[in-house]
Amino acid sequence: MIEAEENKPVVAAFDFDGTLTRRDTLLPFLLHVLGAATVMRHGFVLLPTLVGYGLGMIRNDVAKERVLTRSFSGADMGVLREKAAQFAEHKLPELIRPEASRRLDWHKKQGHRCIVVSASLDLYVQPWALKAGFNDVIASRLETLEDGRATGRLLGENCFGIEKVRRLEALLGPRSGYTLFAYGDSRGDKELLSSADFAFYRRIPV
Repeated sequence: MIEAEENKPVVAAFDFDGTLTRRDTLLPFLLHVLGAATVMRHGFVLLPTLVGYGLGMIRNDVAKERVLTRSFSGADMGVLREKAAQFAEHKLPELIRPEASRRLDWHKKQGHRCIVVSASLDLYVQPWALKAGFNDVIASRLETLEDGRATGRLLGENCFGIEKVRRLEALLGPRSGYTLFAYGDSRGDKELLSSADFAFYRRIPV
């Protein structure tokens, strides 16, 4: 039986892709926003980047920003937000792991503060997560110009690796002030899991 330290608030931090969901969600989101034909055209141009990333020659954040810039540079953020909300409403529910939903429900019943900490885009993660009952969302964000159009670049750092810990501490204060449950499935979650009191790598208790 897992017991949190008395007199400390309890936080449950969930990675999104591969932890709450059964698969990566960026490609389904791109297909929803752009359509298959456009995604295929962009994929052909981005092939060297994708291969380099797959071989470990290009960093996660560099490859991601190239994909996002190719896909969304000049896009109207109002339209993107509308399509992201549709994606969160109609497409994401079918990608969510049932066991992850049950674990979220368990934490909520205990009165724990539940947070998504993800490198995925807040455009679609946030509307889904808030509706699902999460208290906060920490995720990667697109840079937006004054005219309301996206550059395709990330605003700040990609929420990956140590950046997850930094953002969590920026939201909640010093790590020593709360008991942390953390759930993740990849190297991007390593630092978050290492900082947790109770860490679950590629497994969610039932």
